[in-house]
Amino acid sequence: MTDVLIVGAGPVGLYLGALLLQHGVTVRILERRTARSAHTRAIGIHPPALAALDGIGVADPLIDRGIRICHGHAVWAGRDIAHMPFAPVSERYPFVLAVPQPVTEAVLEARVMELDGGALQRGAEVTEMYDDGARVTVDAAVRGTRQRFTGTIAVGADGANSTVRQLLGVPVAAKRYAEHYLMGDFPESTGYGHDAALFLEAGGIVESFPLPGAVRRWVVRLPVPPVEPDADVLAELVRGRTGITVDAGGNSMLSSFGVRSRLAARMVAGRTVLIGDAAHEISPIGGQGMNLGWLDAAALQPLIVDALQGRQVGAGLRRFDSARRLAAKRARHQAEINMALGRPLTCRPLRLRNGAVQRIAAVPALNTLIARRFTMQ
Repeated sequence: MTDVLIVGAGPVGLYLGALLLQHGVTVRILERRTARSAHTRAIGIHPPALAALDGIGVADPLIDRGIRICHGHAVWAGRDIAHMPFAPVSERYPFVLAVPQPVTEAVLEARVMELDGGALQRGAEVTEMYDDGARVTVDAAVRGTRQRFTGTIAVGADGANSTVRQLLGVPVAAKRYAEHYLMGDFPESTGYGHDAALFLEAGGIVESFPLPGAVRRWVVRLPVPPVEPDADVLAELVRGRTGITVDAGGNSMLSSFGVRSRLAARMVAGRTVLIGDAAHEISPIGGQGMNLGWLDAAALQPLIVDALQGRQVGAGLRRFDSARRLAAKRARHQAEINMALGRPLTCRPLRLRNGAVQRIAAVPALNTLIARRFTMQ
């Protein structure tokens, strides 16, 4: 029997696995996918998450392979109207790290394998779960055969469409938003270098972030969902709203997405705990979701260790559940603010909004406060 069964080998499940292994806990991570996804989704790692990742020795390797975004620019009609330095938000990590998710997962998986080469089981699709009050048993289909895994504690880190959450029967509060976005990675063609830029234009916001390899990610708000993602359409939207030409032929990633939020009614159910997107899915605008999951795992790890050592953790788990769901609600609220900031506006409201952004950013204390909120401090 394993101490802890973790379902899901995304960034959150791998991080928790490494964290527990470092504390002498035996772990088995069950992952449906037979190989890591090559799709570059989440890219932003905020200072509190970097501090958590340093606890398993992977912050520096990720920093070495990423881009340090130390400044953000708000741009309107071709000119900067606000500048946000991230130096005041953290003495240790005065930046947001941009690194492709496949790189993040590769670094985390390497750390897990370094600690225990047999901890990760790929190609395992969970089908049933049983909690008898003393242990959790998980049935999984593994390459066409049924296998049974048993652990003292189980953790669902299997994403927004969590099988674990469904098997537990935990309800979710869901909300859909009107926002739709088109996103793609193109060769760098701006003068912003390693800085981020938000273009606050009448047609809707355009976000732009640097990535390793002289690549830049572009995210454009759409009035209606596209029939299908199209690099030429995205390039034309970028040019039309920002005046910047990108090479559609050099596109290396393209996707479109709508926005929803889902918050689980509880994160703790018997001997099973939900973390990350399995517990709380929020808008990707603002890049908080993956970071939120890592902070869930960091808060959960000492409770798991205490429980395995026979200590009473009921009160601690209740505090964990309350605190982490509150953090998710705050992150959702911040994401809603981010989305509202980027909605299309007619001439007068546009001038009022952008003028307010300019005035607020000119006050150092307010600029720092907003920078801290954007970086999850």
